[in-house]
Amino acid sequence: MHFTSERRLDDGVVEREFTLGDIPGILWTPASASTSAPVPLILLGHPPLGLGRMYPRLVARARQAAADGFSAATIELPGSGDRPRLPATDRARADLRRAMEAGESVGDEIIDALVLPLVDQAVPEWRSALDALLALPGIGGPVGYSGGIISIGVRLAVVEPRVAAAVLFAGSLVPRVMFEEARRVTIPLHVLLQWDDEGNDRQASLDLFDAFGSDEKSLHANMGGHTGVPRYAGDAAAEFFTRHLR
Repeated sequence: MHFTSERRLDDGVVEREFTLGDIPGILWTPASASTSAPVPLILLGHPPLGLGRMYPRLVARARQAAADGFSAATIELPGSGDRPRLPATDRARADLRRAMEAGESVGDEIIDALVLPLVDQAVPEWRSALDALLALPGIGGPVGYSGGIISIGVRLAVVEPRVAAAVLFAGSLVPRVMFEEARRVTIPLHVLLQWDDEGNDRQASLDLFDAFGSDEKSLHANMGGHTGVPRYAGDAAAEFFTRHLR
C-alpha cells in the first residue's frame, strides 16, 4: 500500500488516497483514531461507476462512519475508473441494456457474465486491501462491509472471517449460484431494498434475503426507485454497525 495524498476535511476526518499495487483506493479515519486506541473499519462497497463519480456519496458515508467512531475505506472495482476495461463484462453490460430496452427478460447467461467475473476478481482484491488496512496504526477490528454490488458482499461474508457484520443493498442482479452462497452466510445482516427499483428484480431480492443463513438478518424496504433511498435508512444502517462493531 502506497499513500499518494493526505488532507484533513473540515470535520477533522483524515482522507488519504492510496494505491494497492495498481488498484486506487481511499481511506478515511476519524480524529479519534490512534495507535493506542484503534478504531473498527467499514469497507465501503459501491457500483462499478468509478471512484471519481462515486466520491460525493462515498465521502458522505465515510463522514457518517467517522462520526460514529469508525474508519472507512474503499477501492476501485475491476474495469472501473482508470483501471483496464474488462471486455467480456462490457459486452454483457451491452447485452443487458439491449434486453432492457427491448422489454425482454434478462437471462441467466447475461447476469452470470456481468456479475460473476467481477465478484471473482474483486473479492480477492478487497481481502488484500483488508490485509494492508488492518496493518496500519489506528485501525483495528472488527470489520464491517457496507453497500455495493450485493454479490460481492455475499462472497465476502462467506470467505472473509474478519467481516463481522454487513449492510447490503439489494439493488443489483444476482446470479443463481449466489443463492447457494447466501445459505452459508452467518454474520448479522441489515439489507436495504428500494421497493420500486426500476433495475432490480424485487422477487429475486426477497428470495436472496430468505436464503441468507444468518440468525440475525433484517430487511428494510422503502418505497421509491433506485436512487430514492431515504436519509433515515442510512441512520438505521449506522445504528446497526454501532451495535455490532463496538
